[in-house]
Amino acid sequence: MHRLIQFLARFTAVIGGLVLTGLILMTTVSIIGRTINKVLHTDFFQSQLTGLSQTLLDLGLGEINGNYELLEAGVAFAIFSFLPICQFYGSHASVDVFTSFLSQRANRWIAAFWEVILTAVILLIIWRLFEGMQRYIGNGETTLFLQFPVWWAYAASFAAGIISCIVAVYCAVIRVIEAVTGGNILPSEQGAH
Repeated sequence: MHRLIQFLARFTAVIGGLVLTGLILMTTVSIIGRTINKVLHTDFFQSQLTGLSQTLLDLGLGEINGNYELLEAGVAFAIFSFLPICQFYGSHASVDVFTSFLSQRANRWIAAFWEVILTAVILLIIWRLFEGMQRYIGNGETTLFLQFPVWWAYAASFAAGIISCIVAVYCAVIRVIEAVTGGNILPSEQGAH
């Protein structure tokens, strides 16, 4: 079970990373295209190099249509894709100024408590995400430029969110077991080194 959960966490992180890399490339190309488009519309290009300017503009040189819509949907998916790996490795941001002087046993119980709370929050978020997806399926709303159904972005995030829920529940159970037994089952990246 441990290896399966670790695989799921890593797999979703890789997929999220690939999506994020694609979004970065798309945004870069869009910014370059928009900049070139603005340059081609300057007085110099419009008066001196009209033929070249018009040819390049006719090729569609410019901002990628709908890039904001894709960016919005992709970043939401990437965030949900990175949740499981952070959960599995205990890599969420934490401040241990007040707990660093406590015993290891006390810190295990604190970690277990917050793991259970975080799991409940993730479950709540995914439940509400599902409700939002159902609402958008029902009303048929589409994005402005690309006209793809809004619920598609919700569905992609929900798929990654389901894996987040599975990993979160597993991690909460294991952290409680660690607190009870005093053992280490899950890796923990807590604290500065």
